[in-house]
Amino acid sequence: MKKRLVLVAVVAAGLALAGCGTAKENTGDGAATVEVTHAMGTTKVPAAPKRVVVLDTDKVDTALTLGVKPVGAARAGELTGWPTYFGAGATDGITEVGVLDEPDLEGIAALKPDLILGSKFRQEKYYAELSKIAPTVFTENVGKTWKANFLLDGKALGKEQQAKDLLAAYEKRAKEVGAAVPDAATLKISLVRFMPDHIRIYGPESFSGIVLGDAGLARPERQLLAAKDDKRFDKVSAERLTEVDGDFIFVAAYGEKSAAEQAKITAGPLWATLGAVKAGKTQVVADETWMTGIGVTAANKILDDLATYLK
Repeated sequence: MKKRLVLVAVVAAGLALAGCGTAKENTGDGAATVEVTHAMGTTKVPAAPKRVVVLDTDKVDTALTLGVKPVGAARAGELTGWPTYFGAGATDGITEVGVLDEPDLEGIAALKPDLILGSKFRQEKYYAELSKIAPTVFTENVGKTWKANFLLDGKALGKEQQAKDLLAAYEKRAKEVGAAVPDAATLKISLVRFMPDHIRIYGPESFSGIVLGDAGLARPERQLLAAKDDKRFDKVSAERLTEVDGDFIFVAAYGEKSAAEQAKITAGPLWATLGAVKAGKTQVVADETWMTGIGVTAANKILDDLATYLK
């Protein structure tokens, strides 16, 4: 009898220890959950979420990259539709739920999500209401923290190891692409983006700037923005176009109005005086990958462009 009691105690202790080795718990209906610590606290989310709503462009990229098609997504204000760089059919069936800074709460609730991914930077004031709809995970910022965001969102989606592997593969490829660019360490790459009412130059802490850094490419001094607190981007007027010059200029435009402004300014006389323009070293690229994608698949598309245009 004593031997049997000892055996039962040992088995019970073993089970208790086994339980300590996992972050998963079970809900009342038997579904497994995991705890995710994020910008707004700690939230229990489904271990394998099925109906995900995403509230920023980086999270569209992240979800699709990890094989999860969102049931709903907020869009960037100047854009219509979803990213095209994932190929035909990849975004079919995604329901629009407002814009980044003003998500449609009723529309989100109607989709009955089991997970919502958002950003404190964009939607902090909506967090409490969103959390009543479904478990909600927020990243702290956008752009400059894109790698950490990718890993955090990957964990919330139940794809943590896949996210780590894909990010490592991207970083390895970035070094390889940069190594194949002649004089990469001294070739100063300028990033210019036309907005509806101004022009931006992008610094080393922007999404595309980080990709260039990962590839070991140099930047114009003006775009290092050393004197600025915000090293993501700075504004330049049309009269100060000389400040966007570099050895090679990549140009993007945010939406149709911006594309029209880009066409007008780049056809003007001041643009023609830039050294990169005179040398034929400019290239228009897709805003949806270079600027709004902000994820691993978009980053790899930027590497594709670098490999193509900086031979």
